[in-house]
Amino acid sequence: MSSQNIFILGIESSCDDTAASIIHNGSILSNVVATQKIHKEYGGVVPELASRAHQQNIVPVVAQALKKANITKEQLHAIAFTRGPGLMGSLLVGTSFAKSLAYGLNIPLIDVNHMQGHILAHFIDEEGFEKPPFPFLAMTISGGHTQIVKVDGYFNMTVIGETIDDAVGEAFDKSGKILGLGYPAGPEIDKRAKLGNPKAFKFTKPKVDGLNFSFSGFKTAVLYFIQREVKVNPNFIKENLNDICASIQYTIIGILIDKLKLASKQTGIKHIAIGGGVSANSGIRQALKDGEQKFGWSTYIPKFEFTTDNAAMIAIVGYLKYLDGDFAEQDIVASARLKI
Repeated sequence: MSSQNIFILGIESSCDDTAASIIHNGSILSNVVATQKIHKEYGGVVPELASRAHQQNIVPVVAQALKKANITKEQLHAIAFTRGPGLMGSLLVGTSFAKSLAYGLNIPLIDVNHMQGHILAHFIDEEGFEKPPFPFLAMTISGGHTQIVKVDGYFNMTVIGETIDDAVGEAFDKSGKILGLGYPAGPEIDKRAKLGNPKAFKFTKPKVDGLNFSFSGFKTAVLYFIQREVKVNPNFIKENLNDICASIQYTIIGILIDKLKLASKQTGIKHIAIGGGVSANSGIRQALKDGEQKFGWSTYIPKFEFTTDNAAMIAIVGYLKYLDGDFAEQDIVASARLKI
């Protein structure tokens, strides 16, 4: 990494979190996230409400990031922003703001792919966290994405497996909704799974060829199972909640690890990194650690705050692109379905 004094502002607005971060060379000086609470009432993200909240949050969040980093906007060398994928209305807010600020300060603008951000978050300089060597396999798991990516270089990535329908985070949330848990349900299922028996109830794993995933059939299986049991015993959920959560989580983790095992076998790569909001799940983290013993893997799990949607991961990609002189033009537009 360069020894120059480089300050980059990263802006993330792909879904329902408005975030800004300042990176100095490879180290994060500030990482500010404004989470939108309003979506809890609706049991999911409402795009129209999300973009409105971003408009309210973006100026204070950026101001706070600069203040925490103890620098002025005039010290910035470039502005990096999430171009996609994500919700179009949300992306537009971050894109427009980044373009305006870069134009006003007369500094480079850098567009960032959100999914690359999750993967390259591993390259933030953070004490106690090792960086994966190339090539490595990255599994990005979140509310909107489930992918296995072969990473040969910072910007040399190939998606080798992805979900053909729903993302893993959605499988957690929909299962939680069926059980009457709040949104997002993932953390609650994780908490209860620790208290339950993972083999209490058996759910079949979807059969999908190759390295791709499918979760829609799994969600349907959970729904039918609950409906069937509640017919027999109206208190079934209440009496078995921890065991149900443990069994759901056990099955989902099994699906993910099976595909990772296959990807590792096919590519011969034993360096495995994870990213995305669902990688905060303690069961998945444990299963990866177990993989070190069982399959001889070296596993890389980023710092908790860099796994969910955040701007630090956008800032590190911005920094790496800045070193390459890879800048965007002012006429760049957001892209809801941007590919790696």
